[in-house]
Amino acid sequence: MNIFIKTAWANANSNSQSNPYSLAIMVAIFAGIFYFMIFRPQQKRNKIHKELLSSISKGDEILTNGGLIGRVVRTTETGYIFIILNEKNDTSGNEILIKRDCVTAILPKGTMKAL
Repeated sequence: MNIFIKTAWANANSNSQSNPYSLAIMVAIFAGIFYFMIFRPQQKRNKIHKELLSSISKGDEILTNGGLIGRVVRTTETGYIFIILNEKNDTSGNEILIKRDCVTAILPKGTMKAL
């Protein structure tokens, strides 16, 4: 039993004399993986979403994060938009106010009538 402990201790001490830069190289590799697999794709998604939000205009049919589908009636300068949910006669329907950031997608024209 004592021989196994001495052998394990000797192996542990001999491996500690390896390359002193191996830890720095490993950290750099993990940082590169983190950047290319997580950080960079998230930046691209944020850029695409900002472009989507800036292109919203009156008459667009949109999908919100909560699953609501509606047509934009008007927008405000403070970052909110008014949407109408269920149109009955082109003018009447449920009009709600949502924050512009809650828009997930701009749908093709005629999506609401198809539903």
